[in-house]
Amino acid sequence: MHQQQVNTPAARRKARRFAMQGLYEWQLSGNAPFEIEARYRVENAMHKVDLPYFHELLHQAVRRAEELDEVFRPFLDRQMSQINQVERAILRLGSYELLHHPEIPYKVVLNEAVELAKDFGATDSYKYVNGVLDEVSKTARQAERQAG
Repeated sequence: MHQQQVNTPAARRKARRFAMQGLYEWQLSGNAPFEIEARYRVENAMHKVDLPYFHELLHQAVRRAEELDEVFRPFLDRQMSQINQVERAILRLGSYELLHHPEIPYKVVLNEAVELAKDFGATDSYKYVNGVLDEVSKTARQAERQAG
């Protein structure tokens, strides 16, 4: 049997989903990211997940949470404390990808964040997430946006 390729768009999408859920859990519980990751690897079918990407997203979003918050805070229309935890997790992940994964087109980052918000967020949170991350992309991906 051939080895499953795990760096496909579908495998990355699954990695983002698990990373967002793990980040959400960390925000609420304060559990260590390595504990969250270990439990997710045991409790979920992870054979079609880009595991290195899941690991990176979860650990880096936790490690850089304050830095990422500062990236999108200027584009919020309310206090950070009023942003629901699902939206906050998605905004942190999207900001991280915009800043640290220039090989992923910014439109893909925004679309993936919108899909997460549709699946996990409140009714219209996807519109909010899209608007905030679009503003982040104007500075984080200025050259790409001007070229495209």
